[in-house]
Amino acid sequence: MLIAKYKPLKRKDPLLLIVLTVILASVMTIYPLSYDISAWRPFILMLVMLFWVLCQPTWCGVWFAFGLGIFFDLLIDAPLGQNASAFVLIAFITRYFIREKRILTFLNLWFISILATVGYVLFVWLLQTLGNVDYPLMRRWPPIVSSLLCWPLLYYSLKTWRL
Repeated sequence: MLIAKYKPLKRKDPLLLIVLTVILASVMTIYPLSYDISAWRPFILMLVMLFWVLCQPTWCGVWFAFGLGIFFDLLIDAPLGQNASAFVLIAFITRYFIREKRILTFLNLWFISILATVGYVLFVWLLQTLGNVDYPLMRRWPPIVSSLLCWPLLYYSLKTWRL
């Protein structure tokens, strides 16, 4: 009688790829662009954080979002804690609402990214309004549109590393 020898599937270790995507997203965040194009710069670091929180929940959670938010605050010279609190709020809410649902299709994730991007903009606008920073909400729509168009590119380039 022949006994089949099998090796259990070894899970991919995404740590190196997580670090590389964060570095690449931070470079894309601070890369100098012309004035006309810079208004359309997507929230790429927030999208990377959202992808990893949604698709690798065992590796990336609320603490990952907090660390990335503090890093983002230091990177763009924002008030310390502004983006960190926004990232933590987004990560917590998305993890809370998908805790029962583990089959996330591309359209589900895109819808979640739309809600998260709009929520991020509204939350940062609210914090800046409370801090007496005059920046109209209507000038925030170009990065929202470009972020929503960048999500499919980000998703399809990293989807092999989904859990």
